[in-house]
Amino acid sequence: MARSVTVKDVHSQAFIKAYAAHLKRSGKLQVPSWTEYAKTGSYKELCPNDPDWFYVRAAAIARHVYIRGGVGVGALAKRHGGAKRRGSRPNHHANDSTNVMRKVLQGLEKLGILEKHPDGGRRITSAGQRDLDRISVQIANAAAAAAAESSA
Repeated sequence: MARSVTVKDVHSQAFIKAYAAHLKRSGKLQVPSWTEYAKTGSYKELCPNDPDWFYVRAAAIARHVYIRGGVGVGALAKRHGGAKRRGSRPNHHANDSTNVMRKVLQGLEKLGILEKHPDGGRRITSAGQRDLDRISVQIANAAAAAAAESSA
């Protein structure tokens, strides 16, 4: 008997990579023009090397909202933040750019993947959950086929 596969059942890195490719292929997610030049946080020195970093961030945020609904911009900025290097003084945590988070959430809302939660933050829609689970099934099937091929 086959069991259902959800986002929680597949490896996070494989899911984010596959979902980012899906978002880029569909062409529906609007990428702001400033993403080529923007840093992802005040603690960063350079902008991301990956030209598709906005799709990767959107996939990571969609996965995070799927797993933990009701998260807002501030919580996502804290989650994606990092260490601010302060020279010879100890490093401190710095939040990520809230503008990037807000634009990603707004873009995913326009696609119908996320919606505003009545208690604040965002949550996944039923269509968004179906879309993310479909990608998860594809990843699980590819992993099972690779495992069967390597054991044969």
